Amino acid sequence: MDVHGIGMTSRRTRDRLIQRLREEGIRDERVLEAILHVPRHVFVDEALASRAYEDTALPIGHGQTISQPYIVALMTQALLAGGRLKKVLEVGTGSGYQTAVLAGMVDEIYSVERIEPLMKLARKRLREIGCRNVHIKLSDGSWGWKEHAPYDGIIVTAAPAAVPPALLEQLAPGGRLVIPVGGPTMQELLLVQQTDKGPVQERLELVNFVPLVRDSL
Repeated sequence: MDVHGIGMTSRRTRDRLIQRLREEGIRDERVLEAILHVPRHVFVDEALASRAYEDTALPIGHGQTISQPYIVALMTQALLAGGRLKKVLEVGTGSGYQTAVLAGMVDEIYSVERIEPLMKLARKRLREIGCRNVHIKLSDGSWGWKEHAPYDGIIVTAAPAAVPPALLEQLAPGGRLVIPVGGPTMQELLLVQQTDKGPVQERLELVNFVPLVRDSL
């Protein structure tokens, strides 16, 4: 597996993506470095590898997508704005790309994915590129991963109609939750901070994510 890339996945191509992200307002150098060095082409089908460093979402099968790099950068920047996080919950492993971007900047990631083939492939890819601080399980993301709570940060990569109460319950005091919330075609990306007076929401941007599907207990 070539994690460095050639041709359309080369360093020059990645540099152009980073320049675009800077122009779109991404300022956190840690995030830009992670986007630069994480091999996004590894997380897409080989037929789409030539498009891996375009600033666009791409299909990964099962009705899911790998998020646009700008959105990955924006969500990661918002999550880390309060400083380095020790323990992060990711809801929706998907391709594993968002997981890989975060992995070098937090101590431990607990990630849940409800589609088994995606979970297995993401686990394999993350292992291959050397991510050793990621724990993945097959689960309905709206329930979180209670056994390892509370989390300093929670990042959600699919959109519920409202913030799932279970996720707020698993957010540590002072913790940050980044989540898209809304209908099937357009949502608001929210930053929710857990304060001593309860959760406080900040709207970041309009986004378009696949719905967060909730399984029954």
